[in-house]
Amino acid sequence: MDDGTALTGNTVDATVLSVDAMGGDLGPGAVVAGMAKSAAKNPELRFIVHGARPELERQIARKRILKDRCEVRGTEGVVTMDAKPSHVMRNGKGTSMWSAIEAVRSGEAAVAVSCGNTGALMARSMIRLRKIEGVNRPAIACLWPSRNASGFNVMLDVGADIRADAEDLLQYALMGVSYARNGLDLARPRVGLLNVGTEEHKGRAELKVAAELIERVASAADFDFVGFVEGSDLPSDRGDVIVTDGFTGNVALKTGEGTARLIRELLTQAFKKTPFSRVAALLAFTSLRRLSKRIDPRRVNGGVFLGLNGTVVKSRGSADATGVAAAIKLAAQLASTGFNSRLAKRIAQTEAMAAEAVQQGETAPRPSAPSPWALATTCPNGSCRMPISKRWKRSTPPTNGSRRVQGSNGATSPPTGKRPARWPSRRRRTPWTMPISASMIWTQLLWQPRPRT
Repeated sequence: MDDGTALTGNTVDATVLSVDAMGGDLGPGAVVAGMAKSAAKNPELRFIVHGARPELERQIARKRILKDRCEVRGTEGVVTMDAKPSHVMRNGKGTSMWSAIEAVRSGEAAVAVSCGNTGALMARSMIRLRKIEGVNRPAIACLWPSRNASGFNVMLDVGADIRADAEDLLQYALMGVSYARNGLDLARPRVGLLNVGTEEHKGRAELKVAAELIERVASAADFDFVGFVEGSDLPSDRGDVIVTDGFTGNVALKTGEGTARLIRELLTQAFKKTPFSRVAALLAFTSLRRLSKRIDPRRVNGGVFLGLNGTVVKSRGSADATGVAAAIKLAAQLASTGFNSRLAKRIAQTEAMAAEAVQQGETAPRPSAPSPWALATTCPNGSCRMPISKRWKRSTPPTNGSRRVQGSNGATSPPTGKRPARWPSRRRRTPWTMPISASMIWTQLLWQPRPRT
């Protein structure tokens, strides 16, 4: 794939998109305005618009650029933001969201775009489009602005499922690698696992297991695993794919968007405060405009549902015309590159290689750890710092009245009836075997006898 067909390119071939015009917070007006913006830059785009027919026909008639380029399909129902996915699954057949997905399922459109309820959209997409073979849980991937040469990092999951175990995180990594290869033209992407720290001992148990699995399959799947990454590494050039669960990813995504808006507002206030600052803003207008576009979260709007037999792009529910145009541009570029078919092939290949690598890692012989009894009895004469009696007490399991007891690790203690003469008895506590605590030391140092009255 050349630069012209990557997600960062500007050219888009002729394609048909299925747009749910009724799911956004701002109504169909913002969706139609976003379609007009995208159509002005891409003359080959065609749209199948789903929603209330009278309203959509009136809105489209106001945009001359959309003339003869839209097909309106009227629907009666609308999936609201507070609707439960289970309710939508039972009663959402006549909604605009259902109609938009059906257009992709029937092959009339290449990609579906919706600003509606995320949970309902994912549930409906999984039922109608079905998951790719080998994928347990689909994920939502987004492009995060970064210092990389492509200008973006791929982060997933950002809201498809709030929970993810170690195997799910491994699948997210494999799908993210395929997305980075097909979308960002990266031959060997770098994968990082989002955690509270970069140290190996930090994080939940499933993150540690996932890190081991991802590292084990990295060479077989042809990508580099950089280990754990922190939240500050999201916009950095340390990795190309950031893997996390849906809860953490969604919180990070919205936190980044809020921070970008705050920086933009603070810069605006600073340059409007005094007449001199207004003159400085006028002189730096071109640079400030470039910076504003770079940090504007609306221009990177759109998350892709990975792991389905069809491409679905989820836009933010509060997206305006600029945000909807960005989501439509992303959908058009994915459709023009045949992204979904490439992704399915990549996932099938990487799943097979990953399964083989995991199986080889599980069947490989591992050196057995020595038992505590062996560690306690193989110490050379006088070379151990810990007294033999303490090593005996730490390594010997309870006897429970028997002469020889087997421990949990399979090691057996020596006969309890008679001990070697060089091992002091448990009942005799000599000064060098008596444990000394910090409280005893402070008591001896700080205690003073009370004077008699």
